[in-house]
Amino acid sequence: MNANLVVNRVIQNIDTNLNTIQKMVNIAANSGADLVVFPEAALTGLINTDVPAHDLSLGQKIPGPITQLLSKLTKKLNIWLAIGVLEYDRGRIYDSAVLISSNGEIALKYRRIQSQWHGENADSSIYCQGKEVTKVETPFGTFAFLLCGDLFDDEISNRVRILKPDLLLLPIARCFKDGSYDQKRFDKEEKQEYISRVKLIGVTTLITNYLADKDLNGGAFGGAMVISSDGTVIDCFPLGESGILSVNL
Repeated sequence: MNANLVVNRVIQNIDTNLNTIQKMVNIAANSGADLVVFPEAALTGLINTDVPAHDLSLGQKIPGPITQLLSKLTKKLNIWLAIGVLEYDRGRIYDSAVLISSNGEIALKYRRIQSQWHGENADSSIYCQGKEVTKVETPFGTFAFLLCGDLFDDEISNRVRILKPDLLLLPIARCFKDGSYDQKRFDKEEKQEYISRVKLIGVTTLITNYLADKDLNGGAFGGAMVISSDGTVIDCFPLGESGILSVNL
């Protein structure tokens, strides 16, 4: 299986972001990708202002117009697509991810369980979390999702270890407080933490982060990694650049 991990640049204009996503899907498919993986909240960025009047407007229904558009694209291009989306559901917002199959169906939907994607004082009746970690059969083995901080929660990550999927998809949204794209700092302070957590779970993991400037809620420094079940970094994509990491698994 050829997996393409996309590091897309996210700005405040959702239509522009959607166009970027579609272009990068086409590039990945034309290069032979079987699976294309986008970051957490790839359409909007993780804009968690904790102001419902603002944040609810960013949420997308699942299924809804965006997933329907992406479903048509996966069917046309005969690829599988994973993407993080802020989800709107009956007056609530979730930090979610979907896996869309090559026949255009939503094969798996996941809602982030760990709550730190929003502020600790956010209205819990509006800013909500999921409860389940599940896996799905694909032509390439079984896949499961976690989102960003879920990886560092012992109880949540242990569920994946017990579930034993063949592949873990981990879209993230990560930045430094100063908004920098500091590769040396990441390698020194954070890279080993991701490796250690993946090794603890024991499942090969695909990690990708979007790229955004600091004025988009602190920004995001990009980067992508594929880490094997034994903690070996199979390949990685540098911070501070948009593009695609292609890996044969």
